[in-house]
Amino acid sequence: MRKIYPADLLARDERFVRLTTEDRFSDPRSPGSRSGGRGATRLTPSRPDAPDAARTLMHGIFVGEVQALEGAGRTCWDFETGDGPEDTPFALKLDMARQCWDEARHTEISCKLMDWMGTELGEFSESIFLYEAACNPDPVLRLTGVNRALEGLAIDVFNTMKEFGDVAGDPVLEFCEDWMLADEVTHVKMGSDWLRRLTETDKERRERALEFQRVVDKLFSLGGFRGEDEDSPIKLARRFRELAGFDADEMDDLAEISRQAKKDAEEHRQRLAPQPSA
Repeated sequence: MRKIYPADLLARDERFVRLTTEDRFSDPRSPGSRSGGRGATRLTPSRPDAPDAARTLMHGIFVGEVQALEGAGRTCWDFETGDGPEDTPFALKLDMARQCWDEARHTEISCKLMDWMGTELGEFSESIFLYEAACNPDPVLRLTGVNRALEGLAIDVFNTMKEFGDVAGDPVLEFCEDWMLADEVTHVKMGSDWLRRLTETDKERRERALEFQRVVDKLFSLGGFRGEDEDSPIKLARRFRELAGFDADEMDDLAEISRQAKKDAEEHRQRLAPQPSA
């Protein structure tokens, strides 16, 4: 079987609509969109676009779970078993196999939740950035890019959706998101633990991995999509991230990345806004 399988060859049927990450977030129905000249707002039932925002987020969770399953499976296969810098310990592969089982279960749950919320596969688009991060040839960078950055984002997303289900009076959504949230904390904790173990004697490699994580986090903070402002569509789940191995400095850095992304987006909107005639 081929190693480091390219993202453009992933098996998909005709229901999937693939777009770039930038195009997907520019969809006016996206909870992270900046359409209409106004910034995105917190996901609450009072938002006029709440049904579409919740459904597109649920669709994004579903395709993300599919890619998380594919990525964890690739980590089990792409690297030789061993203790070398290009190898992965057998115990790490066992953890990734366990994650595959979790992601398969999450895919089934998310598929049923889409049906519950009135969404069909393909109604919204799929970007493949999560899987692309899972193709990094360095197993340590792959751990930070996927298990700490993107699975960390999943903690924030699931917590936001759980709270939305509570406020909206939807016990099915709240229960399912709470269940998956518990697994995501475990996945991120695995990434945090293995990062420390694999780089214990190589601080330079650890810093490279953490820098890759920051790059991934910045890409997924488009326009302040995830942050700590009151109007952030996805709120930073500090308590759950702490349980998953993040320290206060890392979470402060994430919040600052989001604030800067929001500022950059606002400046971009102002530059594109029609100028008053003289």
